[in-house]
Amino acid sequence: MKIIQVYECLCDETRLRVLHLLSKTPLCVSHLQTVLELPQVKISKHLGYMKERGMVEATRLGNRVLYALPVESCVELENNLKCLQDSIGDYPIFAADLERLASIRDEIDGVTELLNKS
Repeated sequence: MKIIQVYECLCDETRLRVLHLLSKTPLCVSHLQTVLELPQVKISKHLGYMKERGMVEATRLGNRVLYALPVESCVELENNLKCLQDSIGDYPIFAADLERLASIRDEIDGVTELLNKS
């Protein structure tokens, strides 16, 4: 992964929100749609963009696709995700995302259990 690819992905609010959520747990598009309160098409477009650049990985589970941060990510991505974690307190949208994420925790846990069994 080239450093320019990391910064291309980080220059969009939706992609930052997705990366922040994926730093907490793997998620399906439907989970992201609920949490981000955005249409499926927009989320899928951003996930495809990030997947092409190696910023996220996808695992098929039946008719769902579970997205996660790469198991082996580059130093640039790791450092920028740490910086994001340090600065999100200044942006209420990230806190609201985490609240909505907590509200669907049981559904998320069910999907991740399927992943662990496969």
